[in-house]
Amino acid sequence: MSSGRVPRRRFTLLAATAVAGALTLSACSGDGATAGGGGNTNFVTGNSGISRVDKGDRVDAPKLAGTTLDEKPLDIADYKGKVVVLNVWGSWCSPCRAEAKHFAKVSKETEGQGVQFVGINTQDTQRSLAISFEEDQGVPYPSLYDPTGKLLLRFPKGTLNLQTIPSTVVIDRDGKIAARKLGALDDEKLHEMIDPLIAEK
Repeated sequence: MSSGRVPRRRFTLLAATAVAGALTLSACSGDGATAGGGGNTNFVTGNSGISRVDKGDRVDAPKLAGTTLDEKPLDIADYKGKVVVLNVWGSWCSPCRAEAKHFAKVSKETEGQGVQFVGINTQDTQRSLAISFEEDQGVPYPSLYDPTGKLLLRFPKGTLNLQTIPSTVVIDRDGKIAARKLGALDDEKLHEMIDPLIAEK
């Protein structure tokens, strides 16, 4: 084994541990979570806790690709041209369980309107637990499997990056980050978040 591989492996492990630790500190947030971010973020958080970015100020979503819970490849970039709703969840998270039925409902209501829902499952060390969660909750859309939170690290700081579990980010049809909610959502708030993006030309 070369000496260069040990530090890289150690760095990767430390980075993954740091992400898991940071998410654990802010994990399982109910509806009262508030938005964060620093510097010139160009986003405004409304009374509902939903943060939005004006169309001209949005930044590109990061590269989000991997395998789903059923071990199929998935790349968010393949959905460009659609409004993409990304929901970060874990089977161990009570607020995630509470919001899952709302996500399942709204995903079915909006599937004919150019909307694609995708989950990002994190901190579940066993796929089987996450798969059981989706089956129990009737989740009809795919979820990327991200047990160490590596995908979440790709969101740039100071943007609508994901900071709690559950969190939801909406990507517009141009592949740009448009809205975020930290904490659980019901169907009404979810529509409030995505309907303006569906209506965008």
